[in-house]
Amino acid sequence: MTQKNLLVVATLYKFVRLSDLEQMRDILLSVCLNHGIKGTILLASEGINATIAGDRQGIDDVVAFLHADGRFVDLEYKECYTETPPFEKMKVRLKPEIVTFGIGEVDPNERVGTYVSPEKWNEIISDPEVAVIDTRNDYEFNIGTFKGATNPQTQTFREFPEYVNQQLDPNKHKKVALFCTGGIRCEKASSYMLAQGFEEVYHLKGGILKYLEEVPVEESLWEGECFVFDDRVSVGHGLEAGSYELCFSCGHLIANDDKLSPKYEVGISCAYCFDSLTQEKRTRLQQKWQHFQLQANSSPLGSNHQLWGLNSG
Repeated sequence: MTQKNLLVVATLYKFVRLSDLEQMRDILLSVCLNHGIKGTILLASEGINATIAGDRQGIDDVVAFLHADGRFVDLEYKECYTETPPFEKMKVRLKPEIVTFGIGEVDPNERVGTYVSPEKWNEIISDPEVAVIDTRNDYEFNIGTFKGATNPQTQTFREFPEYVNQQLDPNKHKKVALFCTGGIRCEKASSYMLAQGFEEVYHLKGGILKYLEEVPVEESLWEGECFVFDDRVSVGHGLEAGSYELCFSCGHLIANDDKLSPKYEVGISCAYCFDSLTQEKRTRLQQKWQHFQLQANSSPLGSNHQLWGLNSG
């Protein structure tokens, strides 16, 4: 199947001061609906964050509409393709934050760390004086990260400020390099660390995904795979789909070795949730899996087990 026949999934964000939120919500919802677009757009006084899907022309028209607004000319933008519609509805929501950090006074519109392009990133993180920190969550770190990076062992991004306060010292860590999936988390993390007195804070522009897309594998310092919030689940160099899947029951990441466990049953359980399944829940999951398979088989495009979310990277 060619890209022409596939749906486009676009993720975009920008930190920019917005005041006309209710008016923007109504206009964006109307524009997206008129072009057959589905997904979610978050608007906050600090900016915009969206994941939307539709045909090539529809996505291009919506992005062109956003670019026509001077505030969104330089949106951070990425896209991929899918065979099956990932969203059922179109939603535009007003939120306190476009990526949840939990500290309202952090404002990337005032200042952020120094952006580092993918081609310069290896030089930065190879400096022994630089503390390289993965701002993503524990499960993301565990399937892949940059060589020598530190795992903050967070379960949510809200926990990152506490990690900084307890484990890092502006007087000791003079140079810090941050990275995340697509760049959005590092904008807030770097802004927060500068406010805490850290002098030199760098972050990877475009995130891990831009690095894997642009840096040749023979020059790469990336080890493992990168978790993504779409039906690929994980990707490697060149953004090729990785080897991980998601447990249909609990959503836990499943490696190929996990499928060898006697507790793994496709659509029902894995080693991480098997012991917590009651017979009643198992029966419900069997029915849910059968229904999912029927829907997939009836789709003219087929189906993939998908996890679609907003820009969390």
